[in-house]
Amino acid sequence: MKFSKAKCEVLHVGRSNPKHNYRLGREWMESSPEEKDFGVLVDEKLNMTQQCVLAAQKANCVLGCIQSSVTSRSREGILPLYSAGVPHPALGSPGQQGCGALGVNSEETMKMIRGLEHLCYGDRLRELGLFSLEKRRLQGDLRAPSST
Repeated sequence: MKFSKAKCEVLHVGRSNPKHNYRLGREWMESSPEEKDFGVLVDEKLNMTQQCVLAAQKANCVLGCIQSSVTSRSREGILPLYSAGVPHPALGSPGQQGCGALGVNSEETMKMIRGLEHLCYGDRLRELGLFSLEKRRLQGDLRAPSST
């Protein structure tokens, strides 16, 4: 696989960045407002809000496919799909803002379970023996090994 200079772009990070032009050999590099690296989309402010929006859109598509294809709305049928579809706590920290749409997707999945439609989100969680997305993220942060 050959290295493509034409595909290289510069992400100017920071508020007071002078945004100089750079080149690689004889090719001038284009500036980009956001970049995706290791599967994570970040912008010039190192904000991941757009990544969360894309993840929520993808989850909504999957949820729509599940709703249209699953005939049994029983707890035994939906709960494994919910567990597989909710993001792992290590993928986000409780301090991340703009990722509220992921919690909405988990709420919508639990509404699909027959007999729990009339309950509020907290009561559904208790009935199923699950924790909220925020609590799972906090537990994931507490379990994560320290890099220092």
